[in-house]
Amino acid sequence: MDAELFPRSRTEIAPSAVHVPDWLDADRQRRLLDACREWARPPAGLRTVRTPGGGTMTARQVCLGWHWYPYAYARTVADGDGTPVKPFPDWLGEIGRRAVADALGPGAAAAPYDIALINFYGGDARMGMHRDSDERSDAPVVSLSLGDTCVFRFGNTATRTRPYTDVELRSGDLFVFGGASRLAYHGVPRVYPGTAPPGLGLTGRLNVTLRVSGLEAD
Repeated sequence: MDAELFPRSRTEIAPSAVHVPDWLDADRQRRLLDACREWARPPAGLRTVRTPGGGTMTARQVCLGWHWYPYAYARTVADGDGTPVKPFPDWLGEIGRRAVADALGPGAAAAPYDIALINFYGGDARMGMHRDSDERSDAPVVSLSLGDTCVFRFGNTATRTRPYTDVELRSGDLFVFGGASRLAYHGVPRVYPGTAPPGLGLTGRLNVTLRVSGLEAD
């Protein structure tokens, strides 16, 4: 919204879990979207994630650096076309470092970021409550939003249920969580179709999540 009664500001949702509205300006959003479109092309492109129980995630995903599949990492698309995962670019790691410094302070970043999970949400896509617990590093998780607005539900470290806080994430918003909140349950119960900035040229929502694997390089 161009003119809001209460302008959005940086908010600490939980200890070391911070929402920074409008962190990416329009130009940086467009450049990140262009990169996401290239990454989504096969091979090792956008795929539907299938769970061990036979279900499917409604958000589709592409990975960089390390390929995530329930519930492990590999260097190839082990649950897809079997091709090598696309490389994680240095410039994306620099975005992660700056995001953590801006949200949590200059001393919060740890090892270099080497994983990106990019989830595409159509209007009816959701993400159930889960923890990012397959990494061997406790470095903060960086989440960048592009396109449609969503409800981001940020919970606690003990249970998928309450207490939790619902946060509205819009295109360009940053959310970082680390420290005591690194293993908090979180999810996306709702996306608002048609709310993406008109000039962005995206129908749906993209979430770019950056992580530090803690895994040994090949």
